[in-house]
Amino acid sequence: MELNGIEFGALFLNSLSLWWVIIPAVFVGVIMGAIPGFAAHNTIIMLLPLTLAFDVNIALTFMVALYCASHLGGGIPAILVNIPGTGGAAATTLDGFPMARKGLAAKALALSFVASVLGGLITSAVTLLALPLLSRVGFYIQSVEMVVIMLFGLALIAAIAAADMLKGLIAGAFGLMLGAMGADHIFATPRGTFGILELFDGIPLVPALIGLFAVSEALVMLEERTVAKGDTTAVMPTWRQTIQNIFGAFRHWWLVTWSSILGLFIGVMPGAGASIAAFVAYQQARLFSKEPEKFGTGVEQGVVAPEAANNGVTTGTLIPLLAIGVPGGSTAAVMMIVLQYHGVPFGPRLFMQSPTLAYGVIMSMFVAYIFMLIVMFPMARYLSRITVVANYYMAPMIIAFTLVGAFVPRGFMADIVIAVAFGVLGYVARKTGYHVAAILIGVILGPLIEKSFLLVMRISGNDMTAFFQKPIAQILWVLLVATLVVPPVLKWRRNRKINRSADVY
Repeated sequence: MELNGIEFGALFLNSLSLWWVIIPAVFVGVIMGAIPGFAAHNTIIMLLPLTLAFDVNIALTFMVALYCASHLGGGIPAILVNIPGTGGAAATTLDGFPMARKGLAAKALALSFVASVLGGLITSAVTLLALPLLSRVGFYIQSVEMVVIMLFGLALIAAIAAADMLKGLIAGAFGLMLGAMGADHIFATPRGTFGILELFDGIPLVPALIGLFAVSEALVMLEERTVAKGDTTAVMPTWRQTIQNIFGAFRHWWLVTWSSILGLFIGVMPGAGASIAAFVAYQQARLFSKEPEKFGTGVEQGVVAPEAANNGVTTGTLIPLLAIGVPGGSTAAVMMIVLQYHGVPFGPRLFMQSPTLAYGVIMSMFVAYIFMLIVMFPMARYLSRITVVANYYMAPMIIAFTLVGAFVPRGFMADIVIAVAFGVLGYVARKTGYHVAAILIGVILGPLIEKSFLLVMRISGNDMTAFFQKPIAQILWVLLVATLVVPPVLKWRRNRKINRSADVY
């Protein structure tokens, strides 16, 4: 069932009237998103008794606002101290932190906030208008397409390896090897676990993320005085400069639009998630950039693309939950528990019996981003000052908070040990010129690609041609090949043009 304009207006006003729920949820979500390990689903689980006591509309509004804000908050430490608060913000570190080291932390934060809010608003609006159509995407995007989409993310390893191809590929391959640890997906035979029970399910993502980025970065920080290395006058901008940074970020509206739409479609696929969306969006932004060689040195597009994409995912993960009763991610799974407790149906029955509830969830997300627009932008001026705090204060605090974050998701003491081990590994990688982001991409995407690949093989009877039979898969393969071939061709043409100009003069 689709709603008309009057009903949409009534939903908007109703969501707006719940400001007293949305604003606290935004603050809690930003804080928890900024602490590695304390993701939205962990926070909602801790507050589960509260959400079960609320009316279902209030509970959903609270959870949705907290979910959106946690994705926005994850980019704050990624920019300021090179530590992604969530997996979706890992790609933001590639250019966000270099901007902070140049003294442009306030500008990078403004870019992050604008991209996050605009990405969320765009995808929420698109979903409200096209929810029946988007709910069918999950039926057409299956394991074959998932393999190709995740290969787009792996292609980012090649982009990262551009400066030093051998080291980049070694780091990516090492990450894939680590990702293969745990029980295999067919016979559940342990691989590379060394008899450690906690590794039977594979490398836990949160401790690996915390170790590679947080612990290793804290060790590196102890060797330097502060994060900011450039002109520190830009670190503490005036209100005039802050407003200029915010409005200047709107120049990237086209990149925000297509990155967020990309995130929306990836979010609709159950199990894909913000990490894949952010890496794919970053890789595509680099591909279509006029100056791809500058990515990784602190360019604005490198912050905008992943932040818009991972906030576009937030809307997408709710669509399969509402349409077919399959949660698109861990946070959506927790929301499913709350909905089941309140007796809310899923799938077509939800749209027939309670269409205003289905559309109201997305409208609450739209309104939550509007409130974030008001609440978060002033913080771009003050948060950037963290980069001039002495590192001998910052590093111990980072290690303490993040090790707690490594323990929280599973409650295993072994996860703290894993985080420390990955921290040492990340520190050695940084000091020897290996990119920790390439390792993380392998750890995240390796198990997912293997699972989807084996599923296709089992269904098709080990027929490799199954990957090329479906029209959508064929289109994606063409795009993937173009992604890998076009950049070298464009680089060759640019160099040839430069050489010709030099010959003329």
